[in-house]
Amino acid sequence: MSTSVTRRTLSTAGLALAVGAALTLAAAPAAAQSAGKEKCFGVSLKGKNDCAAGPGTSCAGSSVRDHQGNAWTYVSKGNCEKTTSPTSPTGFGQLKEFKEVKKS
Repeated sequence: MSTSVTRRTLSTAGLALAVGAALTLAAAPAAAQSAGKEKCFGVSLKGKNDCAAGPGTSCAGSSVRDHQGNAWTYVSKGNCEKTTSPTSPTGFGQLKEFKEVKKS
C-alpha cells in the first residue's frame, strides 16, 4: 500500500471520528435536559413550549396560545398530571397530545 493511500485512509477515518464525536456532543445537552423529566402537553405558556406545536412549526417556542394541547414542556417525572391545564379534558397536563376543551 502506498504512503498517499495510507494517509488518505487515515485522514478519512479521522474525519469520520471527529464528525461522530461532534454529533454525540450535540445530542448530550438534549439528553441531559430530559433526564428525570417527562413531556407534558397543555401546560406551557404561549411561546414557551419545548416542542411539538403542530404542523408547520419550528418546534420549541412555537406555541401560539397558553395551554395548547399539542405543545409540550418538560416537567419533573410524576408531575405532569398534577399540573393545572385549563384546556385539558381532565383539567391537568397530559402525557399525550389532546384536543383542547373550551375555557369557561
